[in-house]
Amino acid sequence: MAAGGFCKLPNGSVVVALNLPSPTAQAAAAVRVLVLAQNRARALTRLRNLGLRAVYLRGNAAPPTPDEITAVLHHPDGLVWRTAPDHTVHAVAGVPEPWRPIRSLLRRPAAQP
Repeated sequence: MAAGGFCKLPNGSVVVALNLPSPTAQAAAAVRVLVLAQNRARALTRLRNLGLRAVYLRGNAAPPTPDEITAVLHHPDGLVWRTAPDHTVHAVAGVPEPWRPIRSLLRRPAAQP
C-alpha cells in the first residue's frame, strides 16, 4: 500500500483513508478508499470482509482531507472510493471525480457467452 491515514472524529468514530491497487482490471491502477467505522481495526475489517485481504494501515502519512471526511459521512454505507489522488480530476472538464460506492468497484463483470 502506498499511503494511508486516519482521522478521529469528535463523536469517537474514525475515518480511514487508504490508497490501494485496484482489485479489478476495469478500474485505474490505484484507488483511494474511505471507510467510516467505530475504530481503525473495524474499518480494516470491513475492507477485508469485502475481499480486500491484504489491507494494512501503517502510520498516518496520508490522512483523509476535510472534503474526503465529508464525502464518507454523507454516504449511507460509509464506504466510498475513487481513483487515487493524482488521477482525481477529469481531463476534459477539470472537475473532481465523484466518490462512488464500494460495490461498484468490487462488482464482478458479467460472464461472456
